[in-house]
Amino acid sequence: MDHRQVRASDQDRERVAETLRVALTEGRITLEELNERVAGAYTARTLGDLDDMIADLPRQETPPPLVRLPEPDLRLHTGSGRVEQVGRWQVPERISAAAGRWGKVRIDFTRADCAHREVLLDVEITSWFGDIVVLVPRGWRVRDEDVVRRWLGAVHNHPPKPPAPDGVTVRLTGYVQTGDVWVRYR
Repeated sequence: MDHRQVRASDQDRERVAETLRVALTEGRITLEELNERVAGAYTARTLGDLDDMIADLPRQETPPPLVRLPEPDLRLHTGSGRVEQVGRWQVPERISAAAGRWGKVRIDFTRADCAHREVLLDVEITSWFGDIVVLVPRGWRVRDEDVVRRWLGAVHNHPPKPPAPDGVTVRLTGYVQTGDVWVRYR
């Protein structure tokens, strides 16, 4: 069987997406091209489709290493329902939140106990009308520059100025395909 007709795996797609991110940092492609090509990579069916995404980029001897995040301590995932983490709770270092079509995840840190200076929140919204709402107390900071926005995906984060010097930082990672992440400061 021809290499180009072999079905692509998720690992193959991630490898190409990482190659594209490296190309962006090297100035080889624009942010708009990155978004278009990463979207194409994640929907590619064959290795040939993936090869087409990076055909005009220099080949690397070895593929860039995939960033493997540690397993989350708290998983808040829903396909089409509603999942909430509210009230008094102990904040772990790593949280994963995922919402599918009509899914809604709400994470309220305002009454939570947090012993960490930084919390990693990996977000994933894969369909229209998926939402993740993050509520943080005043003085906390939410950083969203590591979130990949695809198609119509958006992160709405308007922090008050200035954040408290000793406040907790919630670092968002992952991707938003067509839904929204809403950050609210209380």
